[in-house]
Amino acid sequence: MTYTIREANAKDADRINELFIQMLQTIYEREDVQGYEQGYLDKFFESGNDLIYVAEVDDLVIGFLSVEGHCEEGTPFIYLDDFSVAREHRGNGVGTKLLRLAERYAAEHDFENIFLHVEVSNVLARKLYEKFGYEEYETSAGRIKMIKRTKNGIAGEQGAL
Repeated sequence: MTYTIREANAKDADRINELFIQMLQTIYEREDVQGYEQGYLDKFFESGNDLIYVAEVDDLVIGFLSVEGHCEEGTPFIYLDDFSVAREHRGNGVGTKLLRLAERYAAEHDFENIFLHVEVSNVLARKLYEKFGYEEYETSAGRIKMIKRTKNGIAGEQGAL
């Protein structure tokens, strides 16, 4: 399968929302889930430290990963928020490529740490993150906050591209 990865734009919003709903349906094992609130994705299409990477095949977005830049107590970090690959394209390396691109973004912009949350029940995702050097940071309300520490903004060897 040949796919391309690029930064998302406002034209991708509807498809990103569809994939977000698929992600929630998979995690919660139910169909009655809600997508993003109207206008939520707009911040990712403006210039700044928040962006979304998408993977596409034949002009159809098949996966996405949202990246948010933050700074707390003088320490810059990124938060990997929503991450979804269309059911029929899982297991083809799309998620890995998106994750690697986010790690490259962190390194290039001198973010010291990468954080994300994963549901305790989402064992496959947790294993993927652990494979790439993410460690448990804290657990609350059925979710695990994971961290990948970087040195001087450069992801460790496991995160190299």
